Amino acid sequence: MRLFAGDRAWLRPFLATMGLAVVVAGGVGDGGLFFPLVVLAAAALGFGMLFRLFPEGLDFALGTAVGFATYAALFTVVGQSAYPDASELAEGTAFLLPVLAFLWAVRRNRARLRYIVAGGEPPDTEHLRRIGRFLLLTALVAVASLSLPANRLGPSMQGVAMVAGSAVISLLAARSVRELVRLLVDMAQVMDAISRRAVALMVPIATYAALFSLIAVVFACLFRIADGLSRAPLFAGPGGAIELTFRDALHFSVVTLSTVGYGDIWPVDDGVRLLGAAEVLAGQILLLFGFYEITRSRLSAKELPGRDDETR
Repeated sequence: MRLFAGDRAWLRPFLATMGLAVVVAGGVGDGGLFFPLVVLAAAALGFGMLFRLFPEGLDFALGTAVGFATYAALFTVVGQSAYPDASELAEGTAFLLPVLAFLWAVRRNRARLRYIVAGGEPPDTEHLRRIGRFLLLTALVAVASLSLPANRLGPSMQGVAMVAGSAVISLLAARSVRELVRLLVDMAQVMDAISRRAVALMVPIATYAALFSLIAVVFACLFRIADGLSRAPLFAGPGGAIELTFRDALHFSVVTLSTVGYGDIWPVDDGVRLLGAAEVLAGQILLLFGFYEITRSRLSAKELPGRDDETR
């Protein structure tokens, strides 16, 4: 197979996309192993075929992986809600149909699509109109599946309705393959630009994370010490008063600092409440510090060429 011959530059992105497929397959597999295996098989077939057809467009893999993960998630949500009693065979067939239709259309139009995958044809109003129409029609199929009382049918008829809806999406995907490929390429380019910017922000991000951890640990220790020195419990949970362990204290500290508020542990003493308020204030100050450092890093990056010129 030519995919596994010659240049191995495809190996890292292929493994990365398959790694994402493994995570997605494990997440959507609520009813056993059959459907996750179908998802993995579709990913292996799809990514392998795309790498073979477009070995020069490895960045295209990123957009394809995101698109595949999104499709698997939406298919699972809509399918389980609209057709809860459909058989595994019907579910797997319905999932594979749009994937196979898309790959068939890609292979048929590979000569025209190769230029797009290589980074050509920037978005224009016609492209946006066509991809918008495809997304709208696909959304209408999903809405119809959720709105019609298909879940009242028997298991076999639910399977038939599920496959029929998937067949409609397959036709739409095959007809709009050019626009879909351009959309996936655009997504990959945007995500690549975001990753390059994230590299420049690694130092402020690492500093922010370190300070967040420091505040969380320090306040967790203070909560634990206060509870240990008190004669009466300072914290309560759904079952009543609790004796705070360090694990509980660290959990409560992180929840307080992030202002999530799960509601599984709460203070019942005014002093500890003030201590929690102080941690929230420290978290807000830390958030302001993070915004300031990110802004300062961006400004410094813009000023660096000018400073170099001045030193010359």
